[in-house]
Amino acid sequence: MIKMIGVSKTYSNGCVALSNISIGIDKGDFVFLVGPSGAGKSTFIKMLFREILPDSGQLFVNGHNVLALSNAEVPFFRRTLGIVFQDYRLLPNRTVHENIAFAMEVIEAPHREVQKQVNYVLDLVGLRGKAREYPAQLSGGEQQRVAIARAIVNKPSLVIADEPTGNLDPDTSWEIMKIFSRINRSGTTVLAATHDKAVVDAMKKRVIAIECGRIVRDDVKGAYGYEN
Repeated sequence: MIKMIGVSKTYSNGCVALSNISIGIDKGDFVFLVGPSGAGKSTFIKMLFREILPDSGQLFVNGHNVLALSNAEVPFFRRTLGIVFQDYRLLPNRTVHENIAFAMEVIEAPHREVQKQVNYVLDLVGLRGKAREYPAQLSGGEQQRVAIARAIVNKPSLVIADEPTGNLDPDTSWEIMKIFSRINRSGTTVLAATHDKAVVDAMKKRVIAIECGRIVRDDVKGAYGYEN
C-alpha cells in the first residue's frame, strides 16, 4: 500500500525534513503519524500524493512508483486516494451535496451513480439533512465531515488525513475518528497525522513517531508519547 525506501528531503533553506526514511504500511492498516511540530509529518504526508518530491529514495503508493509518474499521470493517481485537509478546502459557492458530487463529476461518473454514492457517504458521516446547505452554514465539525465524505466518495483504497481534528473540540474530534474507524473497518487503509494525544492514546492503533526527520518509534498498538 505504502512503501518508502531511503527517502530523504532537505529544503532550500537547509532544513532537513526527512532523513533516510524506510517504512511500509499494509492494506487495511490504521496508522497515526505523530511527532513534534516541524518533525517532518507534513512532508511525509505531502509526498504520498506527490505534492512534494524527495531528494533521494524510492516511494510506492497503491502500486504506483510515485517518483516515476509524469505530470499528466499525477491527477489520475491522486484520484485513487482520499485526502482530508485540516482546513477542509470546501468550495464555498457549492452546497454540501455539490461539494461531494464534484469529486465524482471530475472523473465523469454517471449521474445516477453520483446521486447514489453521494447519498451513501452523506449517511455515513451523518449529514444527509445538511445536503442543501453551504459550507458557511456549517460548524467546523460538520465541514470536516463533508471533507471526509468528499474524500471517500470515489471509494479510495487509501485515505490520508493531515491533522483532521486540529481545529475541533474534543467531542467533535471523537465523532470524526469514529467515522475514520468505520471507513477502516470496511477495508480502507487510513493514515492520519495528528497532535491529538487523547485520541491516539485511546484508540491504540499503530503509531509511527517522527522526530527531526527520522522515524524514532513504530508501535503496533502505540500511544502518542508526547505532552501537549
